[in-house]
Amino acid sequence: MSDKERMNDHVWESLMKLADDAERMAERRFREIDRIAERNQWKVIRAFRRHRVSDFHFNGSTGYGYNDSGREVLDLVYADVFGAEAALVRPHFVSGTHTIGCALFGLLRPGDELLYITGSPYDTLHQVIGKPGDGTGSLQDWGVRYREVALTPDGGVDWDGVAAAIGERTKVIGIQRSRGYAWRNSFTVAEIGEMVRRVKALKPEALVFVDNCYGEFTEEREPTEVGADLIAGSLIKNPGGGLAPTGGYVAGTAAAVEAAAYRLTAPGIGGEVGATLGTLRSMYQGLYLAPHLVGQAVKGSVFAAALFSMLGFDTRPDWQSPRTDLIQAVRFGSPELLIAFVQGIQQAAAVDAHVVPEPWDMPGYEHPVIMAAGTFIQGGSLELSADAPIREPYIAYMQGGLTYAHVKFGVLTALSNMVNRELIVIKPNTP
Repeated sequence: MSDKERMNDHVWESLMKLADDAERMAERRFREIDRIAERNQWKVIRAFRRHRVSDFHFNGSTGYGYNDSGREVLDLVYADVFGAEAALVRPHFVSGTHTIGCALFGLLRPGDELLYITGSPYDTLHQVIGKPGDGTGSLQDWGVRYREVALTPDGGVDWDGVAAAIGERTKVIGIQRSRGYAWRNSFTVAEIGEMVRRVKALKPEALVFVDNCYGEFTEEREPTEVGADLIAGSLIKNPGGGLAPTGGYVAGTAAAVEAAAYRLTAPGIGGEVGATLGTLRSMYQGLYLAPHLVGQAVKGSVFAAALFSMLGFDTRPDWQSPRTDLIQAVRFGSPELLIAFVQGIQQAAAVDAHVVPEPWDMPGYEHPVIMAAGTFIQGGSLELSADAPIREPYIAYMQGGLTYAHVKFGVLTALSNMVNRELIVIKPNTP
């Protein structure tokens, strides 16, 4: 055995000891997460039973997709699970951004105003919102006014600012549940419910839209169960359960879902057509598995937060805090540490572990971004992945993990990568 191999063994032994300590520290939180996963699993199974899901619902359709009973029942199951009047679940949504875009374009008309009350939304939505006259067909290019109210320094909603911003043209209030690329807490369902209550008190006819990406099944309730008019998400995130090969969903009031459906297809057609082309089995089975797999990913995030906090890094949320999305943010403070972490997550992948990610100018993002995504489903962020914009204070955002064991292995591999590059020091165990 070479000196380098011997040193690596000592490093891994030291990391395993730290991992054991982190798991003991987080044991109570793990039990709480298992309970949430259990309750959500029951909710999904009850919805399947209520709507009499059978194997013939998995067959799919071609062409126009008329009378696709599997597609129709899947909509009913999603509406039931999310406590909504209606839902639209389709493989034709190509991403979370596309799904959100269809929702917003469906609800808004020229002259209306979209007001985000949770600060600036996720980077990829900026071009959907666009600028007046930008020629891209963005919301503002079509005459929809956009404004946002910055969050308070502690990450809360600025209600004085919201009250001042809501006006005659304000039609849709936008809420982003997850933190995105911001160093703040994500919003819990209870907090979203309070936002809905206060917005409706200020303007009862306003429609509340929630970007629910990364949040599904992390709590026992969803935003539609506390008054949101429409929510949207991606099937290659939480609700697809690691099996759905593509797609997205919207859920909410029947009128709001119909408006989004008209944008996805065409007015007068909406959700009545759309060939499912063999995707239904994976969407049903993915939804069935989603509560458990989300629980595995959330436990992995808690483990990562506990371990990195033991090493002196700032994490958000911290390991003790309740979770409302998959995302674990770790502030590294230097580009070298950040890049080493993300590349280490890639090294631990079952797919494309040999690939070395590098920062690049990714479409839709305002800074160079580095992404680790060794996934079975391209871009599937319920699978273990990590990404980060290369900008101060150099925060990495880790999410997903179909099994807790994979997340643990990924975090330890990333730390080992940082040690091997002499960016951090872990004292090896001594006999």
